[in-house]
Amino acid sequence: MEDEAYTDIYGKPISLDCQNHCSICREFTVSSSKMSIGKVMVYTCSVWLAAYAVFFFTENTAVLTGAILLTLLGMMLHIHLVKVDHESVLIIGSVGIQVSSSYASGRETSTFIEMSQVKDVVINEAIYMHQVIYYLSILLKNPSDSDGVSSVVPLFESSKPRLNCLIQVYKSCQEILSKC
Repeated sequence: MEDEAYTDIYGKPISLDCQNHCSICREFTVSSSKMSIGKVMVYTCSVWLAAYAVFFFTENTAVLTGAILLTLLGMMLHIHLVKVDHESVLIIGSVGIQVSSSYASGRETSTFIEMSQVKDVVINEAIYMHQVIYYLSILLKNPSDSDGVSSVVPLFESSKPRLNCLIQVYKSCQEILSKC
């Protein structure tokens, strides 16, 4: 599984790491590419050059100060709230599923779903930006109706892996769920 090349829906390379902790416990981690310093430099220079052009004609230093503060604030918000380095799903048969995301700033978020709430793990399809994409999701049981689904929890929302990667995770999840 590690030697196969995976990409996201945009064609950027991602990696899938599967760790077998035991026969009913596996962890899947999808890692995205790191933030490109080149892109950061291009955006920063573009904003600062535009601000300098405005400063050149208006001679107002507040324009330069505002541009510097705006780019610094934008970069901090981006790495703390938007840029996800890796996402992981830990599935433990008869206990539950933990979904975690690790951001570029080091911030981590985790959600645990008890196995008693899980109806199934499925691959769904959706229309996204004029294309059909596939995503892995957890179906949660409806407490009032044993055959119904109360909600859908999408997995790997930020990394958006393609179908070949999702199939690997799906097969392993189904293998564990069948043992419970």
